Amino acid sequence: MERFHRYYALHRILTSRRLPVPRAVLERELECSRASVMRIIEELRNYGAPVEYVREANGYRYTPGKAFELPGIWFSPSELEALFVAEHLLERAEPGLLAETLAPLKQKLSAILKQEHLGRGELIRRVRILRTGGRGAGKHFNLVVDALTRRRRLFLTYRARSSDETTEREVSPQRLVRYRDNWYLDGWCHLRKGLRTFAIERIHDPEPRTRVAINVPERKLDDHFATAYGIFAGKPDKTAVLRFTPECARWVADEEWHPKQEGRFLPDGSYELRIPYGDPRELVMDVARYGPRVEVTEPAELRRAIAEYLEAALQKYR
Repeated sequence: MERFHRYYALHRILTSRRLPVPRAVLERELECSRASVMRIIEELRNYGAPVEYVREANGYRYTPGKAFELPGIWFSPSELEALFVAEHLLERAEPGLLAETLAPLKQKLSAILKQEHLGRGELIRRVRILRTGGRGAGKHFNLVVDALTRRRRLFLTYRARSSDETTEREVSPQRLVRYRDNWYLDGWCHLRKGLRTFAIERIHDPEPRTRVAINVPERKLDDHFATAYGIFAGKPDKTAVLRFTPECARWVADEEWHPKQEGRFLPDGSYELRIPYGDPRELVMDVARYGPRVEVTEPAELRRAIAEYLEAALQKYR
């Protein structure tokens, strides 16, 4: 019996019995162990079900006089979000070699949603997933993925967006990264002799090499790419201290800017957020979009960078 079927079965048992139901009976009816029965009861309670244990009868029942409607959605928030995103991506997939392979997966998703009494057509029609700032995977995405999985080096031409400089590189692919609706390749650059991040749509004329790609240890990749703020890699050597107005604090307090951020409400209702960073470019743009609702209090160099950024924008309107 599947997990959410047991919820409905337990609900049906408790609503149809006048006397408390012993746990052993629930184990038999639900076809599961004692631990599973206790977990299902606890999850029902988390949804507001008035399940109580009656010691005298050594059984469980709904508290008399308390009405309870069984909810239609049993997925956790993260599970439901994953279903929405998967459905969205599968619907956007262009017809191709994978069409027949993906069809059973799409059918399975529909079946899961129907089992949850959601109704695929009704629910999916009322959910929108909007892409913001996505630049597409680029025409060489498949080739990059192939080199990554085969552990082969790539010889490529890369045109950096920041400097518009074009260079030829030999790269040992390490990871694909999906960040803010865009795809990036983390790789070991044999030209620069170090780890670099490449926007995949800026890669031109990639050629797979027969030479095996070097493997950088996972921990080293994490230390280099996942510790500082944003897409820019490197060890964070500074901490940004941001103070948001009380009106803005209600939103920012629930946001994750960085896995190692620290935040606290101040006595006046404002919110202080501390973020480790190295390269300030992305952080400057993200902070600037809050305009007068945020102030950088530390460090002084970041405060100056924000002031110069905003002043340059203001000059456009004078």
